[in-house]
Amino acid sequence: MAVKNIMIVGVGGQGTLLTSRILGGLAILGGYDVKLSEVHGMAQRGGSVVTFVRYGETVAEPIVEEGHADVMIAFERLEALRYAHFLKKDGALVVNDWRIDPMPVVIGAAKYPEHIIENLKEEHKVYAVNATEESKKLGNPKVFNLIVLGVAAQHMDFTKEQWYQVIEDTVPPHTVDMNKQAFDVGYELSSM
Repeated sequence: MAVKNIMIVGVGGQGTLLTSRILGGLAILGGYDVKLSEVHGMAQRGGSVVTFVRYGETVAEPIVEEGHADVMIAFERLEALRYAHFLKKDGALVVNDWRIDPMPVVIGAAKYPEHIIENLKEEHKVYAVNATEESKKLGNPKVFNLIVLGVAAQHMDFTKEQWYQVIEDTVPPHTVDMNKQAFDVGYELSSM
């Protein structure tokens, strides 16, 4: 199998690091060599967080080069736009259709771009989900990242049982059921 390149982008506090640990555990469970790399911006202050997960027979380095990501998981629209150039031509962009204003927008020094999802769809295969709203329906807005991951799961090489096992092994024990339920929501949405 060729090396599979996954990129996770979001804002500090959105669970990008937990998501990369789940994906890394999944690749190990699948018997692959795996490399993870985390790039923190001002994560504590809501800045960009980028994580690369690469898996395959043999993986030499952890960084995904521009134009080589098979799947990009974006937890916020602007982050999807900011990093879309990393995606392969036929790659899948799974994006949480949600807005978090970065500091330049908050202080009035910049405007938040309009029509991000529509513009991304002009060049990429975009799978948009409002995971934040869906997670509120479950009663726990913190699990939106597992909903996004459920959508992204359709573009990777693992069984639902493997996803469940790694979720059980990775998230805090008292949150396992809620996280699996959130994953299922995304998994079902993506098959519609």
